[in-house]
Amino acid sequence: MKPTILITAVAMGFAMTASANTASSPVILPTASGEPESSLQVLDAEPNQLYGISGLHAGRVPLNTISPLTLKTFVQAVDLMRREYVEPVDDELLFQQAMRGMLTGIDRNAEFLDETAFANLNSFTTGNVAGVGLKATYKPSEAHWVVDEVAADSPAKAAGIAVGDYLHQIGDIKLNQSQSDNDIIQLLNGIAGTSVDVTYSRAGRSKQTSNLLRNQMQKSTIEVLTQNNIAIIKLPVFQNNTRQEIVDRLQLISTPIQGVVIDLRNNPGGVLDAAVEVASLFMRKKVVTQVQNRTGIERVLETQGSPILESMPVIILQNRYSASAAEVLSSSLQTHGRALIVGETSYGKGSVQSIVPIGRNQGIKLTTARYLTPKGGKIDKIGVVPDVSFEPVISDEAGDEWLQLSLNLMEQAKASNQ
Repeated sequence: MKPTILITAVAMGFAMTASANTASSPVILPTASGEPESSLQVLDAEPNQLYGISGLHAGRVPLNTISPLTLKTFVQAVDLMRREYVEPVDDELLFQQAMRGMLTGIDRNAEFLDETAFANLNSFTTGNVAGVGLKATYKPSEAHWVVDEVAADSPAKAAGIAVGDYLHQIGDIKLNQSQSDNDIIQLLNGIAGTSVDVTYSRAGRSKQTSNLLRNQMQKSTIEVLTQNNIAIIKLPVFQNNTRQEIVDRLQLISTPIQGVVIDLRNNPGGVLDAAVEVASLFMRKKVVTQVQNRTGIERVLETQGSPILESMPVIILQNRYSASAAEVLSSSLQTHGRALIVGETSYGKGSVQSIVPIGRNQGIKLTTARYLTPKGGKIDKIGVVPDVSFEPVISDEAGDEWLQLSLNLMEQAKASNQ
C-alpha cells in the first residue's frame, strides 16, 4: 500500500493536486480488514524503536551517516535562536520551521503540514480553487504592484499585508511590469488547502515573506454553453465528479452537438483520476499518462469505459496557466491525434507529490514521481505545446477573442468533414 499520490503546481503559485486513489479521502488508507492504516503501514516499513521515535524507519534514516559535527551545529543553531533572537521564540515553532526548511531546501514542492493544513486535505480531492484574500494593481508611477484590496479574515490580512503595500514576489516568480492582472490572480490562486509564499513591503521598508494558506474559495463549477451546435465546456479545475457533471450538462442540451471545445485556461489541475475519466469520454483503451518514480515507470494510466464522445471533433483551449492534470488531458488527446490544442504553451508542471501522515494529525507532502506523456515525453518544465498558437490578448473589451478563434477553427473542421 502506498501513500496518497497528488499532483501539484506550486512553483507558479498553484498547488494543483491529483489523487491516484479512487477514494475521496487522501488521509486515511484502509487495510484489507477495513481498518485504517497507520503512517508506518503506509510507508511499508516497520518502526525502528531507536530513541522511542516511531518515525525512524529501519533502513530509511540511518543516523550514523550524519556527521556528529552537523548534529552539533544544528543544536547550536537552535540554541542560538532561543537565546539571542530579538523576540522570544516558541520551541515548537522553531522545529516546525526547521522541518519546513529541510523540505523546501531540497524540494520546492515539499511542505510540512501542520494540523490546520492537514485538515484541509479534503479540499485536495474535491479540487476546490481558492485564493489568499488580496488583490493588486500595477502602478506605473510607483513602478510596483500595489495591494489595493485585502479581504477581512483572510490569510493575507492575518499576515499583516495592508492596502498600499508593494508586492515583490509570488512563489518563485518575481513581479514586474510585464505581468498582467490575470497573471497576479493566477499566481495567488490555487487548489484550496495549499499555500504560497508572498514577498511584500511597505514603501521604503524592508521586504517580508509570508506563507499564505489558500482558503478564500473561488468559483470552480463547470459551465457548458452551446454556439452553432458546438458545446463549449469550461473546466476551472478537475474534481472527483467532473466527468459525470460534463455528461449531465451535455444531456440537457436539446440541439445536436457537432463538436466540443474544452476550455482549460487558468485550470491549475486537480484530481488526476478526473482528468483520466474526462479523456475516457473521447478515447477507447488509450494511455493517458505514465507515472515515473526514481526507479522507473511506476504506473500507466489508461482510459476506461465507453467513450460516448468518441466520434466528436475536439478542440482544447489552454494558456500558460493550464497546469498539472489539465496538461495530462491535453497531452493525451494531442498524442493520440484526438484533439487540436490551441492557445499558449501550458505551464509545464509534472511533479507528483505524496501526502504521508506522520502523527498528531500532521503530514508531509513530498515529490515522489513525475508524470509523462503517453509516449514517455516530459511535461515538467516543458509544457504542452499547442498545435495552433494564439497571440496574447491585450484587452478583454472586444470579448473572448481566443474562444471565438477556437470556435472559428471548429467551424472549419465541421465544414471539411461535410
